[in-house]
Order: sequence, then structure tokens, then C-alpha cells
Amino acid sequence: MKRSTIDKVLSTIGLLMTAVLLVTSVALFLTQNFIHTQVAQQLEPQKIVFPAADSPAINALAAKDKEAVSKYAGQQVTTGAQASVFANNYIAAHIKTISGGMSYSELSTASRSDPTNTKLAAQVDTVFKGETLRGMLLNAYAFDTMASVALFAAYGAAIAGFIMLVLSLLGFSHSKNEVVKNKKK
Repeated sequence: MKRSTIDKVLSTIGLLMTAVLLVTSVALFLTQNFIHTQVAQQLEPQKIVFPAADSPAINALAAKDKEAVSKYAGQQVTTGAQASVFANNYIAAHIKTISGGMSYSELSTASRSDPTNTKLAAQVDTVFKGETLRGMLLNAYAFDTMASVALFAAYGAAIAGFIMLVLSLLGFSHSKNEVVKNKKK
């Protein structure tokens, strides 16, 4: 097989790969936008707002949690990053205080062992609600993180597609030069 024919075949395959990479890139950009938008649209109506910076709710937190929560003081939770901080540094800290460090499962077991203890039953109810909200916020964070990964993959596929396009065009150019060189011989 002639060198120019090999160049044309490989360059054509390169153009097909370029198309696949660029279509994949567009799909990943759309995916990122869809997920990110959905996270915001699901969080906004919940109207979850970080307490003000000087509030007792923030001041009662441990230093690490207080620092993380203070970054978003007074803001509404609308992003995955905010959802993560609210879940892990605000809700979890308050749940730990309410439950005395016990998990929902441990509290629930204790409550079932002492069904007349209304204080314990109220703790179980509060911790259950807090853990449920925390889980939902962490799901929003996970999906928003997937959107970020899709964005990086989209950029990678776009860059790879453009590199493949340049290489394919160089291959066609080389093929043409080989034909011209062979005609001169």
C-alpha cells in the first residue's frame, strides 16, 4: 500500500475520531449544565439559609465548623459546595450536640427500649429529620460534583478533538505532498 493511501486512511479515521470527541464534548457540556441547573433549581425552593455571621447558631460551632459555615453566612444554599458545608459543618454539628454523639440508629434503639421517655423520642425525631435533610443535601453535593467532573471531561474531549483535527489535517497535507513528490520522480 502506498504511503499516501495510508496517510489518507489514518487521517480519515482521525476525522471520525475528531467528530466523536467533539460531539462527546458538547454532550458533556450540556450534561454539566443540566446537572448544575437541576441542583440549583432543587435547592432554591427549599429556602435553606446559612445563619448570619454573628448568630448564636454559628458561634456555638467548633472552630473548624464555624470557619466553614461563616464563609457562607447569610447566603441561601443553591450550590453543591454550599450544600456540603451546610450538611457536614452545620447540620451534623448540631445533630451531634442534640444526640450526645449517638447515631440515629443508636437513639432509635434506646427509644424503643424506653417507649415512655418523651424527651428521647423527641431527640430521635429531631435527629431523624436532621439526618434526612443532611442526606438530601449531600446528594445535591454529589450531583454537583459530577457536574464538575463532566465539565473537566468536556474540556478534555474538546482539546483532544481539536488536536485530532490538526493531526488529521496534517496527515492529509502529508498525503498530498507524497503524491506530488511521487509525480516528480
